[in-house]
Amino acid sequence: MHTPNRVSLFLMLAILFFACERRTEQEVVTSETEDVSDLAVEPNIPEWTKNAVIYEVNLRHYTPEGTFAAFEQHIPRLAEMGVDLLWFMPIQPVSEVNRKGELGSPYAVGDYQATNPDFGTLEEFESMIDAVHAAGMYAIIDWVPNHSGWDNPWITEHPDFYTKKDGEITDPINPATGESWGWTDVADLNYDNDELRDSMIAAMEFWVREADIDGFRVDVAHGIPVDFIEQAADSLYAMKPLFMLAEAEVPEIVNDGAFLMDYGWEMHHTLNQIAKTQGANREAETDASNIAREEGEEQEQVTALDIDRVLKRYADDYERGYKMQFTSNHDENSWSGTEFQRMGDGHKAFAVLTATFDGMPLIYTGQESADDQQYEFFTKDDVEWGDYAYADFYKTLFDLKERNQALWNGEYGGELQKIATGNDENVYAFTREKNGDRVVVIINLSAQPQDITLEGDDFAGGYTEVFSDESNELQEDMQMNLGPWEYFVYSNR
Repeated sequence: MHTPNRVSLFLMLAILFFACERRTEQEVVTSETEDVSDLAVEPNIPEWTKNAVIYEVNLRHYTPEGTFAAFEQHIPRLAEMGVDLLWFMPIQPVSEVNRKGELGSPYAVGDYQATNPDFGTLEEFESMIDAVHAAGMYAIIDWVPNHSGWDNPWITEHPDFYTKKDGEITDPINPATGESWGWTDVADLNYDNDELRDSMIAAMEFWVREADIDGFRVDVAHGIPVDFIEQAADSLYAMKPLFMLAEAEVPEIVNDGAFLMDYGWEMHHTLNQIAKTQGANREAETDASNIAREEGEEQEQVTALDIDRVLKRYADDYERGYKMQFTSNHDENSWSGTEFQRMGDGHKAFAVLTATFDGMPLIYTGQESADDQQYEFFTKDDVEWGDYAYADFYKTLFDLKERNQALWNGEYGGELQKIATGNDENVYAFTREKNGDRVVVIINLSAQPQDITLEGDDFAGGYTEVFSDESNELQEDMQMNLGPWEYFVYSNR
């Protein structure tokens, strides 16, 4: 959605699981070892997801024109950068009633089966999707099933589709508190109505059938009734293999199969806290320390060791699927700050970490241009593209993920094995290996130089450091010195 306090809600709500029973005869990724007999869903998942990288497109701001046609010129360079999957923020008309700001929130959908006229026609959208596919990439669209805009045709044609309080249609209510979330520009949909369910599924099927999209990112996934998702998943997976991303961090929705991927919110927040407390942004750190001191509190230190805590929880709670790892997205950028503001001098170190972890890395509009601006949410803004200063940086990481199986997603990649360094509080080092492919990643997650000794021998061997293209021999008890926020990524292929 579009309010600054929504991120915390994901960690409060664990209310969904999903199921579907139908699959088609099209190509499906299945585990060679996983026993899925006790799982609710055997999802219809495209094969290409196993080593994919995802890119979020904020179409409104992407070009001065802000149109489908104008975006097409960027497709070749994104493919060249190693992007596999494009996630388009909502492409439907934006409701004018109760609109926030000049252009309103793209998450206030005015019509589920039309395109935003500011972006272009349905035919122009289809042309853009064809261009994405011709470039060897795939496309998903943001889907907003929890609520609609106030001038959506359903408001007048089917008022019974909506939740009512004292006889009046209401905006969405936080189930944890019973109070409004403050999303006053949208009306809450009532899934007790069977006709609404059928209409919503038909609208989703429309985009798969008419525009040949490759899946959905489902907004406010934690707010949708379980049995409706069962219906929708059954219908959608019957059409063709699809990529389904849930905006939530709830293990059940991935374990039970309807979603392939959800957000790594806890990891993202942990990385932000490491940056904040370990000196990545001295000004922000000083401000936080001063506030804590004035309030008589000590600022809690979050270190590289906290990463292991999060990874352990993920390993314990998730039985399948992928985590989406990221340093920014549209919510973080607009409401919490850019990666430069939140992660300071460590922003590249954290980008390396999220691109080499177990999970699918996300890059958001403008990150490849090193554009340090918070984009407006309710009005037009422009990305400062410049010379795409970080395009080569991301291409190096994404090309490595493409060719080295150790970095592939989920069960297709290698298990992360920590390398002890004698300085694990400040330096995060690990190796991953799959089918003879191996990577070694070493990152200083602090603002101070750090000395380390690589312990053990599971990582020993000859490698190429991917950013310098230099050959290196890593050995047991090898000593290294890392500068502040310095990183090395070694690959044996």
